[in-house]
Amino acid sequence: MSEQILVLGSTGKTGKRVAERLQQLQIPRRLGSRKGLPPFNWDEPNNWKEVLTDIETVYITFQPDLAIPQAHEKIKLFTETAKLCNVKKLVLLSGRGEKQAQVCEQIIIESSLAWTIIRASWFMQNFSENFLLDAILSNDVVLPIIKSLEPFVDADDIADVAVAALTQSKHNNKVYELTGSELLSFNTATSIIATTSNRKISYAEISIDEYVTSLKSYQLPDDFIWLIQYLFTEVLDGRNESLSNDIENILGRKPTRFSDYVNKTEKTGVWKIQ
Repeated sequence: MSEQILVLGSTGKTGKRVAERLQQLQIPRRLGSRKGLPPFNWDEPNNWKEVLTDIETVYITFQPDLAIPQAHEKIKLFTETAKLCNVKKLVLLSGRGEKQAQVCEQIIIESSLAWTIIRASWFMQNFSENFLLDAILSNDVVLPIIKSLEPFVDADDIADVAVAALTQSKHNNKVYELTGSELLSFNTATSIIATTSNRKISYAEISIDEYVTSLKSYQLPDDFIWLIQYLFTEVLDGRNESLSNDIENILGRKPTRFSDYVNKTEKTGVWKIQ
């Protein structure tokens, strides 16, 4: 492959893993981030053409999430710019069960470029990278009331699927749903982490209004607060309470179990209290 793969969000949960795998495969790739050369920023489209020069395929991750109201306009502009730069294929990371994100998916699908849509469940890594890490370290997990179970998926599995989609044409024009191999509650997931790390971690659920008030007290960005409220009030309503075989069909192996994720994460020391 003479032309490069552009990895957007190359410092994020899946982007960094995709970039690492492409490097291991000795496939030319360009890192798309604010620290990249040239830098990429979703809020600064003036240099997108420079970032897309000599790029054949793009792995697209959007921050904070495709579901936010501004996302579809930026995805549309990026797609148009990619076509002008002779990009051939777009691989989009999307959220499973997110109707707003599907507006962005449709832009990619109708672009006339080759495409793959990857709809992922909640990342297991939300417990060890960013979102819930501080709560785990403080031994006190508090979340909005959640009535459904979730098929948590490993970001490493997502990255393996993404690399397959980026490098193999047989995945063109396909929509994949990626889940783990089991349905778990957030409470059970927290308990598995507590048992493995030999700690007592309390778990409690409060109303969404109380939770949003708590988030605001930490002066978190409005987009992030809106997204969390959306995910907990709409997406975690039971619509995703099912398993998919797509990871096994694509990779020829079972998805990573949550307990296996916890065991490998525990060894990194990220949950060790200093």
